[in-house]
Amino acid sequence: MGESDKMSFWDHLEELRWTLIRSICALVVFAIAGFICMPYLYDSVIMGPTRADFFLYSDLCKWTSAVPFLPDFCDDTFHVDIININMASQFFRHMTTSFWLALILTFPYLVFEVWRFVQPALYANEKKSVRLALAFGTLMFFIGCAVGYALVFPMTFRFLTTYQLSAMIVNQISLDSYMDNFLMLIFIMGVVFELPLVSWLLSKLGLLNRSFFKKYRRHAIVALLIAAAVITPSSDPFTLAVVFLPLYLLYELSNFFVKPALSDDEDEKSTTLAKIPDKTTDNSN
Repeated sequence: MGESDKMSFWDHLEELRWTLIRSICALVVFAIAGFICMPYLYDSVIMGPTRADFFLYSDLCKWTSAVPFLPDFCDDTFHVDIININMASQFFRHMTTSFWLALILTFPYLVFEVWRFVQPALYANEKKSVRLALAFGTLMFFIGCAVGYALVFPMTFRFLTTYQLSAMIVNQISLDSYMDNFLMLIFIMGVVFELPLVSWLLSKLGLLNRSFFKKYRRHAIVALLIAAAVITPSSDPFTLAVVFLPLYLLYELSNFFVKPALSDDEDEKSTTLAKIPDKTTDNSN
């Protein structure tokens, strides 16, 4: 911690100020670039799940067409029109989506800035652990966002937009409703994929070990099935399984990253050592 000991409070404050300035500048640059590219991104990426040619539907069509009881993803006529009911919604959505895109794209750089600010105060072994944790957490966040976009949101969207309570009711999906669900599900999946990192940190603090995952595996399966049913409220088991499997793999990955529990022999040994009186204390008395 040599560098941090030489820095005064005002030096730390100045370094924090420049960290914030660099982070804000990166966000502004990427937000402007996103604003320029946003019409293309809306047409080809964001609105992709509203069309039958979305890549997930094409792949699922190949997998499910041979099995009669699985849901049909081969409907070439599937298309959902997104409508705008507020005069200023398209303009504000253009701006807000550009900001969210900039936040996601600059996330690794923002993590690097946080790391650069705190690393002078860390020991060498702590620097290595924190560096690995930040890199792994960033990677898992992006994987979670990708799973949310490519799998969870399209499955949820397709089920909800094709669900019909009555033939007299016509679904008209507003732009605000579509984007709120789009951003929410992708962000939630990004956060959910941080579960292995959180488990690793709790294990480092001694609050979690593998015996927890072994003991509560059955409970976790039930909870994950309920979570998958809430995320994708479909009545068919195929759609439920498609969402459940990534969540369960996260659970097992978290199990892999935590420390194993102490064996019975180690527990007994540690208990025995704890009961041995301290001879140094006795002699001093």
